[in-house]
Amino acid sequence: MEKIIFTKMSGAGNDFVVIDKKQNQNLTIKEKFVRNICDRRNGIGADGLITIEDDSNYNFIMNYYNADGSTGSLCANGARCAIRFASHSGRLNDSKAKFLSNGIEYKGEVKSDSEIKFYLNSPKKLKYNFKIKADEKLFVAHFADTGSPQVIIDLSENAKFFNSIDEVPVEKLGREIRNLNEFTPDGTNVNFIYVKDGEVHIRTYERGVEAETLACGTGSVAAALICYVNRKLSLPIEIIPKSKEKLFVNFDVENSKVINLSLTGPAKIIFTGEMKILNLEN
Repeated sequence: MEKIIFTKMSGAGNDFVVIDKKQNQNLTIKEKFVRNICDRRNGIGADGLITIEDDSNYNFIMNYYNADGSTGSLCANGARCAIRFASHSGRLNDSKAKFLSNGIEYKGEVKSDSEIKFYLNSPKKLKYNFKIKADEKLFVAHFADTGSPQVIIDLSENAKFFNSIDEVPVEKLGREIRNLNEFTPDGTNVNFIYVKDGEVHIRTYERGVEAETLACGTGSVAAALICYVNRKLSLPIEIIPKSKEKLFVNFDVENSKVINLSLTGPAKIIFTGEMKILNLEN
């Protein structure tokens, strides 16, 4: 394989390299390859890599890799980008998509040229009002597993530590909390939120990227679930990530269970290109 054909995409600021297996049939994805492709100085640069391949039972199969090459968790903004890519590449018969990611079935929908809706499964675990220690401070925190584990720290409950969400040292605190013993062995994403005028402002430290990202879909969904209970916010819940590209979370509650959980927002193609494989060997 001498070159790869790729598409660079953004889901509310969460950026991805998307590789169509049909265009790159002999490409084998390995950890080192992903790390090199996602490197922002020596590669294409991205929060993660997505492959799209055909399947007779689904519109497509999505495989997601974090920037460090790790796999196994759901990326909701990546899924929205995959739906957009599938529509762009002619894989959808209409606006609806049914696909696999990490062997799990998901659905989504192209709402317009500027909006993609992705349906998540019900959260596996919700935990409220527990304490975690980081930077020699004791924070009130919450937890939700929305396909990826998410810690939520609401600044209003920790007001003595910060005056605004802009002054939170997300990378410093996020890295420490991500690796706390209570979240081993896989770690967790860490989200700092501030609610103003019914909108949830959020900043996220993502494991696998090991840095703050401009948006995190599963983190936004987790924040919305926590705020629905703790803040009594009305649905749909508006999320404003660091990118300022708004996301919307909606769901129903039936017999105390969250159903029809969805994330809607922008997913766009930034550019397409070809890259020779020189120092990107698997």
